[in-house]
Amino acid sequence: MTDPLADLPVWLINLDRSPDRLSRMDAGLRAQGLAYERLPAIDGKAEFDRLLPRVDRAAYERNMGQTLLPGKVGCYFSHLAAWERLVDSGKPMALILEDDVVFHEDFREALALALKAEAHWDLLRLNATRARFPVSRGKAGPYAINAYYGRFTGNGAYLLKADTAARVAPRIQRMRWSFEHEIGRFFEHDYRLAGLEPFPSHVEDFGQSQIVGLNNAKLTKPSFIHRLPHFARKIESYYHRGLHLYFSGKWPLPKD
Repeated sequence: MTDPLADLPVWLINLDRSPDRLSRMDAGLRAQGLAYERLPAIDGKAEFDRLLPRVDRAAYERNMGQTLLPGKVGCYFSHLAAWERLVDSGKPMALILEDDVVFHEDFREALALALKAEAHWDLLRLNATRARFPVSRGKAGPYAINAYYGRFTGNGAYLLKADTAARVAPRIQRMRWSFEHEIGRFFEHDYRLAGLEPFPSHVEDFGQSQIVGLNNAKLTKPSFIHRLPHFARKIESYYHRGLHLYFSGKWPLPKD
């Protein structure tokens, strides 16, 4: 029997200064029988000055309601580089991973079923930090393929189609949101963002995020008054997500 995962690229984003995370991920992927390629992550702290011209800092802080952190910049452009690599690879899709994922026993089975159900998604998250107000958009064996009216965030593990990457990547070259929130703007980019539930993996950084430090110590927020534009955008996003999902009836097809 042909292995449905044999031709699937598995790319692991990992900072050069995080060999311990690489070691944990290597063990987890080997246990799942998944061959992978390490993609060196962009170090936002070391590359901040070089990348800053590609960031609309005012828009980011207005949209996100928080100060811009170098780690957020590195994360954004690391994932964007993986999307562009997929476009150039000639492969139809890839599994993109961050280096703090814990695989559940059913991960490989869930991954294979998700690939068979590719007609129901364009980007499929295999874990999430938030997944609120799900709405069914298909099945993959015992798993539900859900869209979400509410916030749906997390970059830890996701399947991405090359045609979606080719269409969306040119639109997000300038950073105005965190990457996970840019992904969540499916209503703007018109693609089928979904999650596979129950999620077959989760993220575990043991409280020490490479982006926001220990217990979000590096994350600072402006005053409530200065965050009002952020709250307005959150409300606007709920409106557009609901509108897009309600009136689409079925998943929208990618635009030409």
